[in-house]
Amino acid sequence: MISFFFLGFLLAFIVGNIITFLVYLAPITTFHKVYKKQSTEGFQSLPYVVELFGSMLSIYYAILKQEVLLDLIAINSVGSLIETLYIALFLFFAPKKSRMQTIHLVLLIALGYGLMVILTLFLANGHKRIQIVGWICLIFNLIVFAAPLCIMRKVIRTRSVEFMPFPLLFLQTLGAVTGFFYWLLLKDYKFAFANVLGFIFGIVQMGLYIAYRNRKEISQEPMVNPRRNQAVLQPNDIAENVINIIEDDNFLR
Repeated sequence: MISFFFLGFLLAFIVGNIITFLVYLAPITTFHKVYKKQSTEGFQSLPYVVELFGSMLSIYYAILKQEVLLDLIAINSVGSLIETLYIALFLFFAPKKSRMQTIHLVLLIALGYGLMVILTLFLANGHKRIQIVGWICLIFNLIVFAAPLCIMRKVIRTRSVEFMPFPLLFLQTLGAVTGFFYWLLLKDYKFAFANVLGFIFGIVQMGLYIAYRNRKEISQEPMVNPRRNQAVLQPNDIAENVINIIEDDNFLR
């Protein structure tokens, strides 16, 4: 007879993996917008970089576990590939400053990841190694949940949710619920607790989105066209406003 534990675990396993896969696919709408405008504009690479290395850490943790969690290895391998593609697209369309910041961030985290793997392989063993990697994964999971918080300041300042990916927020929040039951049934309570915090982060960010979703953006700095002395005001996806400005040394500072 099938136990309640098995049914609960199976449900959390199936639903959790579906939601996780949808989380990985959620930024597609963002990058479609980036492709259309040929610019990353106000979007940031931090969530994708953090998500990539969070997935890599989860793979490492799953391999170290005595009971190899094949579902974690499979879904996070797919996720690592997808996040790598997002980062590559971001680097292609980002301005030089954002591109260099992203490259530095990737190199920094890659260095930290490599050192973590080497140190845990040679300086720890058995259950102690699993515990150390588990806590590192826990911290990264919290960072993944909190990564979109960096957008909140921009939302409050501009009163616009243009750069706040609601599908990603919603799916991460829903994933935190299924993740909580998944890890609870596996009796890995630290990850269950992390998903509680992830749920709270998600609710706060979705609340901010709801509060500002119908408000118009206050203003944006104009982009000056050096060839024609024009300032092009960025549109809100509806119309383009172009204002010819006569070159004036007292006006342009």
